[in-house]
Amino acid sequence: MDSSRLSIGAEQAQRQMTRRYLLGRTAGYLGAAAFASLGGRGARAALSSSPPAQGLGLGGLPHFPPTAKRVIYLFQSGGPSHVDLFDYHPRLRELHGTELPDSIRQGQRITGMTSGQSNFPVVAPMFKFARHGQVGTWVSELLPHTAKIVDELTIVKSLHTEAINHDPAITFINTGTQQLGKPSMGAWLSYGLGCETQNLPAYVVMVSKANRPNMQPLFARLWGSGFLPSSHQGVRFRAGKDPVLYLSNPPGVSPDRRRSMLDSLAALNEIQFQQSQDPETETRIQQYEMAYRMQTSVPELMDLSDESDQTFKLYGESARRPGTFAANCLLARRLAERGVRFIQLFHRDWDQHFRLPRDIAEQCRDTDQASAGLVMDLKERGLLDDTLVIWGGEFGRTIYSQGALTATDHGRDHHGRCFSAWMAGGGVRAGYEHGETDDYCYNIVRDPVHINDLNATILHTMGIDHERFTFPYQGLDQRLTGVEGARVEPRLLR
Repeated sequence: MDSSRLSIGAEQAQRQMTRRYLLGRTAGYLGAAAFASLGGRGARAALSSSPPAQGLGLGGLPHFPPTAKRVIYLFQSGGPSHVDLFDYHPRLRELHGTELPDSIRQGQRITGMTSGQSNFPVVAPMFKFARHGQVGTWVSELLPHTAKIVDELTIVKSLHTEAINHDPAITFINTGTQQLGKPSMGAWLSYGLGCETQNLPAYVVMVSKANRPNMQPLFARLWGSGFLPSSHQGVRFRAGKDPVLYLSNPPGVSPDRRRSMLDSLAALNEIQFQQSQDPETETRIQQYEMAYRMQTSVPELMDLSDESDQTFKLYGESARRPGTFAANCLLARRLAERGVRFIQLFHRDWDQHFRLPRDIAEQCRDTDQASAGLVMDLKERGLLDDTLVIWGGEFGRTIYSQGALTATDHGRDHHGRCFSAWMAGGGVRAGYEHGETDDYCYNIVRDPVHINDLNATILHTMGIDHERFTFPYQGLDQRLTGVEGARVEPRLLR
């Protein structure tokens, strides 16, 4: 766009500033102010609030010194079976094949996939467990690499959620509510704390590539910004030639020409902002500039040629293949080094309703070494102390078999009453197990942790009091941890 076209655009924008236009805009603002005076707290705040500048957080944050500067969330979509991975109870061998007592089920709401079953046979894990680390943590043989790092982990065995189906449950743990349209955790942290780098987004998402059929879909709203400014939504990086869609210049457009075009657009958008005071106009300017800077930073980030053979050995040889979970774990470390605030990896296909022994073993082969390798790599580089790593899904699996129970095969249905996840670094306790379930891995008997309690604790490591970190919307001071109440679990912290 040349200077003459910019001048014409500016003149057109200035001509809109007529007396009729100004009176119309003023009437709108007066109406909004009158509405606010009637008690609409959200409306009053909307008139006075302004989003933080690109890369900068809100004034007053963090509330107290953080123990973590960034989060890497290894989200295992589909509901990993806590029964077969972490929550070991020796008595399950004795109970195998018996009917799950009504006193344990307690009228639980279950999915339509097992609600029609006439019986609910208990099925013990078909894998061996052994104690590992200084504290003797029980870990399944499916996770030999994770077993080597248990002294770095806090394993929470008493997580619980009200959701029993995938999409509501994933939405719940990522946004603090089962309702659609609320900001994700990464968007909240980007909004509140900003980013340590100007060349990459504060919030990056990667989804593992896989060639398996019938995987649950993952919608972009899971890393969306909801009612927060749209600049805080997650930016998805893909494997391949163009990791970020529409980032590359079109054929025939040189970097100099792109720079000139962005300068012209910024000038026009600034004129529009002066007229409308719409914060999304400023967001548009910021995002254009971020995209321009990413044209240089993203190719350098994605180029793994400077990584040693020893590093690939640590994460696993599949880290050499773009789009795998292992490759994304390695990229997560590179993003952490470059100052990205929240990095979220989604790995699907943990929904093992049938053929669980075969399929869960395959999933663990995909994820175990890379997850443990990431923790060890961060520690070796001095990054683990201020990086919080989280591994877990949206719920667990039932102790009873879905469908027929055979000597070598079975499935498990969704289970939200209890499930397990682990955390490492970033101020959480090392070599610690929290919570306990009954002998059926079905109900929590000690130290329950709701998913909103988990999120409150994550915010605490980032120096944020979850009760004071709010945004006025629809008449409520909205929070990531919900308006019903949540608590920080101090025993998870150092």
